[in-house]
Amino acid sequence: MAGHSKWANIRHRKERVDAKRGKVFSRLVKEVTVAAKSGGMDPSSNARLRLSLEKAKEANVPNDNIDRAIKRGGGMLDGGANYTEVRYEGYGVGGAAVLVDCLTDNKNRTFPEVRNIFTKCGGNLGTDGSVAYLFKRCGQLLFLECSNAAALMDVAIENGADDFIEEGEAVEVLCSPEQFPALLDAIRAAGYTPDESDIVMRAENDIVLSGDEGKRMQRLLDGLEDLDDTQQVYSNANIKEE
Repeated sequence: MAGHSKWANIRHRKERVDAKRGKVFSRLVKEVTVAAKSGGMDPSSNARLRLSLEKAKEANVPNDNIDRAIKRGGGMLDGGANYTEVRYEGYGVGGAAVLVDCLTDNKNRTFPEVRNIFTKCGGNLGTDGSVAYLFKRCGQLLFLECSNAAALMDVAIENGADDFIEEGEAVEVLCSPEQFPALLDAIRAAGYTPDESDIVMRAENDIVLSGDEGKRMQRLLDGLEDLDDTQQVYSNANIKEE
């Protein structure tokens, strides 16, 4: 992997997220609702709800919004949209693979919106399974700057991490989805705070893009991120900064 570009991409995404707080709130509330609906209202027995609650609280989503989302998902409140989880797969510039995870109350609206972004930005929407095999579902903890990677690695390995990747001052810790909650708790208890932590679809191999190709690919990813129904966008594109 071209490490510098990868971490620059992560910083770019974080800056965009921070600049769009209202949309972030909406996405997090949707996720809380769906998590409560799919696995129950008790976060101690619903790992997905626990993770979504942590993310919502870290983003400073108001407690009233979170409580209503849990109750709506658990059937205690009437009203609200009935969201369906749907994943779209496709290829972007230079053959880079893209996964788009959405929560939608109207797939007949979401599908053409996603397809339009792919087409407009030089990509192609594919069929189910066309690129998913290029990604692995795993727990991921990202540290953009870590001054004591050796100590962090000891904690990570002792608590079930599968891989520990250093690139300069940046560190990436990987584990199975099942081990993720316990590993995150252990790392936080040891005094480390990841810049990002989630269960993700991680690309097995990157495709490096630069120049005009990189700019067009970034427009594609940004366009998909901007859609109201989008929850997550994953890609194996490693866009080099100029």
